Amino acid sequence: MLTSDYLSGSYFEVALAGPGAVIVGRFTAVSGLNMEVEYEVYNEGGLNYPRFFLKENRPQVLVLEQGVVTTVDSVSLLMAMCASGMSIPLGGTVILKDSFGTPQRTWTIVGAYLQKYIGPDLNSNQPALAVSRIELIYNGCY
Repeated sequence: MLTSDYLSGSYFEVALAGPGAVIVGRFTAVSGLNMEVEYEVYNEGGLNYPRFFLKENRPQVLVLEQGVVTTVDSVSLLMAMCASGMSIPLGGTVILKDSFGTPQRTWTIVGAYLQKYIGPDLNSNQPALAVSRIELIYNGCY
C-alpha cells in the first residue's frame, strides 16, 4: 500500500525485528504503549521522606490491530518458531504518521514476544485487511 492510500487519516508504521523474524507493517490502531514500574517504599528512622527502590517492571501487552504486514509471511514464520518452542525477542519502533506520511511521534519497543495472533475474517464479498490483531508481551516502551 502506498502512503496516498491513507490520505483520510493517520496510521501507525510498525517495524519490529528479532533473530530470524521481522514484523513490518501499517496498522490503524495500536494500544498498550505503556510502562508500569513497581517500587518498594523504605523508611529510615529520623528521615522525613521515604526512599523508593525499583522492585520490578510489570509486563505490558502491545496490541496491533487492523493492519497490513508488508514483510512476506513473517507472522506465520514467527508463529511457527514460537510453536516449536523458540522464544524470539523483537525490538523496533512504532511510529505515528499523519495522513501525509509525516512522523508525529515514535515509541521504541524492546524485548517483545508474540503472545497472540488473530487473523481476519475472510469474505470474498468484502475487502479485509491482512491482520486483525497481533498481541505482543513486553516490559514497556521508551
